[in-house]
Amino acid sequence: PIWRPALATALFAILLGTARAALPVEVAGTPLPSLAPMLEDVTPAVVNIHSKTVVRVRSPYADDPFFRHLFGLPNGPQERIKQSLGSGVIVDAARGLILTNNHVIAGADDVQVSLADGRTLTAEIVGSDEDTDVGVIRVEAKDLVAVPVARSEPLRVGDFVVAVGNPFGLGQTVTSGIVSALGRHGLPGLGYQNFIQTDASINPGNSGGALVDVNGNLMGINTAIYSRSGGSMGIGFAIPLSRAKLVLDGIVRD
Repeated sequence: PIWRPALATALFAILLGTARAALPVEVAGTPLPSLAPMLEDVTPAVVNIHSKTVVRVRSPYADDPFFRHLFGLPNGPQERIKQSLGSGVIVDAARGLILTNNHVIAGADDVQVSLADGRTLTAEIVGSDEDTDVGVIRVEAKDLVAVPVARSEPLRVGDFVVAVGNPFGLGQTVTSGIVSALGRHGLPGLGYQNFIQTDASINPGNSGGALVDVNGNLMGINTAIYSRSGGSMGIGFAIPLSRAKLVLDGIVRD
């Protein structure tokens, strides 16, 4: 097969991150069960999001009749389409509510949601909050599946977690790891910070996807990575569900 350097680098980052964050075969002599049954319940609730934004671009020479005639420039701003890929989590099947990141849908003129069962739906933007990077969209469809959000005990450093999303637009992908830290803050370029840090591989396109525990409970919304290459380096961040749900409730209510 022909390998392109950029693609090879991206795939190597995925494979390396998956190997590094793999669950152990056993703990204290007790074999770990497969995560497959849990994921069969969770993955239908995680969606791929494709958003399009119409961007108006005005040439600096558009007001000069000579340059417009010479280069065939239109009289006025031109339009181009900016596309964005991300993920989302269905949290209310009855109302079709999907949690995602603000930066996945911000300013979008068209948002398409691809479900795990192959359906593609047009979504309505309910609202979003730039400071917490939480966005809420809504779809109308039957037979939606929501991810469980209940939990009886708090997340702890060292707990196993699984990230589900759409890295690099490859399609739904599952990676595993542990909780590396809680309450992480002080990261440059981000707003309100109280992140779950994990070494489960998170890459571009995973934004807005689910971070779940081994029981399939939603723990957070994947939102950012620390990287020098653009790919996973084993340091990813998720918005805690408590914060994301608080913002979601406010957006839907107000």
